[in-house]
Amino acid sequence: MSGTKAGSPHDPRGAERFNEERAAYTVSRAQPNLEAGVTAIRETVKTLKPIPGVYRMLDARGDVLYVGKARSLKARVANYTQVNGLSGRLQRMVSQCRSMEIVTTNSEAEALLLEAQLIKRYRPPFNVLLRDDKSFPFILLRADHEFPRIHKHRGARRAKGNYYGPFASAGNVNTTLNALQKLFLLRSCTDSFFNNRDRPCLLYQIKRCSAPCVDRISTEDYDDLVRQAKDFLAGKSGKVQADLEKQMAKAAEELDFETAAILRDRLRAATFIQGSQAINASGVGDADVFALASKGGHVGVQAFFIRGGQNWGHRAFFPSHTKEVEEAQVLANVMLQFYEEVPPPPTILVDRDLPESELIEAALSEVAERKVVLSIPQRGDRRKLLAQAQRNAVEALERRLAETGTKAKVNRELAEFLELDAPPERIEVYDNSHIQGAKAVGAMVVASPEGFEKSQYRKFNIKEAQTNDDFAMMREVMQRRFTRAMKDDPDRERAGVWPDLVLVDGGKGQLSSVMEVLGELGIDDVPVIGIAKGPHHGREGREVFHFPDGREKMLPTNSQVLFYAQRLRDEVHRYVIGAHRAKRSKAITASPLDEIPGIGPARKRALLLHFGTASKVRAAALEDLQRAPGVSENVARQVYDFYHAGG
Repeated sequence: MSGTKAGSPHDPRGAERFNEERAAYTVSRAQPNLEAGVTAIRETVKTLKPIPGVYRMLDARGDVLYVGKARSLKARVANYTQVNGLSGRLQRMVSQCRSMEIVTTNSEAEALLLEAQLIKRYRPPFNVLLRDDKSFPFILLRADHEFPRIHKHRGARRAKGNYYGPFASAGNVNTTLNALQKLFLLRSCTDSFFNNRDRPCLLYQIKRCSAPCVDRISTEDYDDLVRQAKDFLAGKSGKVQADLEKQMAKAAEELDFETAAILRDRLRAATFIQGSQAINASGVGDADVFALASKGGHVGVQAFFIRGGQNWGHRAFFPSHTKEVEEAQVLANVMLQFYEEVPPPPTILVDRDLPESELIEAALSEVAERKVVLSIPQRGDRRKLLAQAQRNAVEALERRLAETGTKAKVNRELAEFLELDAPPERIEVYDNSHIQGAKAVGAMVVASPEGFEKSQYRKFNIKEAQTNDDFAMMREVMQRRFTRAMKDDPDRERAGVWPDLVLVDGGKGQLSSVMEVLGELGIDDVPVIGIAKGPHHGREGREVFHFPDGREKMLPTNSQVLFYAQRLRDEVHRYVIGAHRAKRSKAITASPLDEIPGIGPARKRALLLHFGTASKVRAAALEDLQRAPGVSENVARQVYDFYHAGG
């Protein structure tokens, strides 16, 4: 699918499709107040009409509390003023509401799509949230080259070609892609690499490419491989295998054993792909399967991705904010948020009736630009597939609950060991990396009871502490981090801004640097602990925990809390070292011409090709710069003035 999705405010037809309105009613205090919330909603209702759209409830700070859609905005929003008929969850939401924002749409289906988009954007605390920030990988068979390239693809689908997916993980797509290369010998290299070859690369030698870059295969024969690949990925694997078997038999009859061996290896690759399908999905075609399991107030959703009758992997989702929400509504919300980024297949198999299923079908059909059907299979292969998804959902949820129970226990024990008032919800871990003070980088990683929150990680380019002084670098990082926190949320009201625990990689010196910064900022209620390698680290793997009052504590070598602290420290090591290496690599390939403002890569390349080195560009006269190919008089003047600012 190409183009902007229906429901997007960035749609070129946005002026026709959406009308942004605001009815604001703000109070000076942020404390929950049911009467104030109802008053704010009533003020908004006065401005509304009985037309479809999406509404956002905002708190006193303007943060989004909830996103909802309506067939009739006036009637739907007015329901929130009847507080006696609302659940406890909705009453809490209304008590925090101080204003609303409204977007009108042409249809309820468009409103449903926009609702899912805005939920993913704002992640409101009273909406069911699909906790998954990873994009799904696809296989892309490009169509913008004489010899199409096949490769893994993530992100926006702008390139021209055929997309096959989604795959559940990078591992799934890499395994399938490697087998496809053996099966169809299609190139995976970039166009620049392809255009500069004068002999076959290693992939040709190991029989994973047909080397079209050096004419080892004709355009017609390569097109035939592309056609076979499309057939195979579209579910016609039997036809492809039959053709390969005929070609292999013919080559053997003609005593062309080398060709027969190549065809044999390709058949093995086809068999491998089909044999790796742990789920029997033959005859299903293109479909996704969703099943939900719940236990103890927790919900898990299992999804299978079937394309061309082949299983392309499965993924378990564990949505948040599901309490007091019907299970069918949870599943519907998960699906709509999932398909906000992934194109829906023609058939979606679910294990229960969904609310407003016809509306969901209409909305997803608009996204896919073809008919999409929701189905609850009752018999046959599809029913078996759904039953398998249900079993997987139950097992995944049980594993999740077991892991969560262990994590909660470790978190409680960590709080007790570090003498915290309560188990920490947000742990920030800090470290820095440099070589003799050069290319210094600081890093922060964040952990919650759910695990590492990678979207919250931050890198800090050290600007002031350029000497080989770890303490000064740590002071700079903490100064910037907590100055920003005080600016963004001085009253400590917002989640995700202030940590419950700060772990610093280092001993007394690093810890003193952090405490000095916090003291200067007037922050005395953030627990800070230094974690350093102990005297027996090499032999016993023990760490010393340094407290601000000078005390030191250690844990037994078999302690789960110790293992958890080591994982936190190792994660910040990994992240900061990666950031430092990236900065160092960038510096190695940097050019002095990068400093000239307004001069892009093409102009820099032209100057370097003409003069040879950056120093010769610096020394060149204005007339010489103007004679360089591809450099205009204006660009030449910019370069000259940059290096001769004094005249």
